[in-house]
Amino acid sequence: MRVLGIDPGLRSTGWGVIEQVNGRLAHVANGICCSGEGVLAERLLSLHDQLCAIVARHAPDAAAVEQTFVNRDGAGTLKLGQARGIAVLVPARAGIAVGEYAPNAVKKAVVGVGHADKRQIDHMVRLQFPGIQIAGPDAADALAIALCHAFHLSAGGRLAAALARAGA
Repeated sequence: MRVLGIDPGLRSTGWGVIEQVNGRLAHVANGICCSGEGVLAERLLSLHDQLCAIVARHAPDAAAVEQTFVNRDGAGTLKLGQARGIAVLVPARAGIAVGEYAPNAVKKAVVGVGHADKRQIDHMVRLQFPGIQIAGPDAADALAIALCHAFHLSAGGRLAAALARAGA
């Protein structure tokens, strides 16, 4: 199973693709989609086109996006929400189920504590996938989101199997 993790942002959206084969996780690819400067609609279209290309190139089976947290800058939060809408729309339009996780849930799943900083996330992602090149902090966050989703999917599969055995 291939999982695409997306860390939405208007200026830079991180993405990471991992693969789960026989219970083992492997890094496939990661990067950052940059929308540039200028008109909001053009920037959102750029993010859309870049994410569509990533989905087409890596053919994920599942996707996960980090939920938006509200900060003091209402206009900034609204723009981030629009970028997040693109991040949810692209995989959904491709027929891929999209999981959504709060930032603290991702940190807890990957680092073990819900208030980890970016360095800790980067460190744990590098421990999980030794020797990989990470495109930047947003890509590391996206890989962490993909890991979190893979953990949840795996746990859900084990639960379903246990329930099936119990009912048999």
